[in-house]
Amino acid sequence: MKQILIIEDDPYIAELQKDYFALHGYEAEISLDGNTGLERALSGQFDLIILDLQLPGMDGFEICKTIRGKLDVPILIVSAKKEELDKIRGFGLGADDFVTKPFSPNELVARAKAHLARYERFMIDKQPKESDSIQIRELNIQPSSHRVFVHDKEVMLTAKEFEVLVFMATHPNRVFSKDQLFERLWGLESNGDIATVTVHISRIREKIEADPSNPQFIETVWGAGYRFTV
Repeated sequence: MKQILIIEDDPYIAELQKDYFALHGYEAEISLDGNTGLERALSGQFDLIILDLQLPGMDGFEICKTIRGKLDVPILIVSAKKEELDKIRGFGLGADDFVTKPFSPNELVARAKAHLARYERFMIDKQPKESDSIQIRELNIQPSSHRVFVHDKEVMLTAKEFEVLVFMATHPNRVFSKDQLFERLWGLESNGDIATVTVHISRIREKIEADPSNPQFIETVWGAGYRFTV
């Protein structure tokens, strides 16, 4: 059974989330403050984390940043904060999704299911063999081992960043709009926030490009989207 950690300081909302996850066959645990939530999250026993931003002890942004620096697990932010900058900051710190309160519990569960399924498919050993690594100039991508090297030096990507990079690299010289990338890689169609595409592309560039402001791999095609150039 998949294990969900709910870090939420409102007991009513936390219990509501827990009940809905239970109805769909998931086991959920609740942490009502930031410090306890972070400690439980770092135990590594959870398959997905639901994270509020406004928490006593430690805010959700700091928790997200800390978790992402240590674990590769789906993080769904659920918050009353509605400003675009808060969403972009959350995505930039490694969140996989952002749900604004008030929310539909069924939608939250659907999103969680989608992220769990994608992480599971991504992490199981159904990738190409090591010998089928992707080499483009100084960039080497090894899908089977989830590793990326630039000039023979390994760079660390999150699971979602790696998924985006592999998709772009295996569809070279094709232009994909933000909407197309969001639908193909997040699978949530119009229910999500395509700002996460921009944030993930930016983070990938910072890790693989010699000069992220003048990218040589993932280029911006103004008015159209992004293209992986070989």
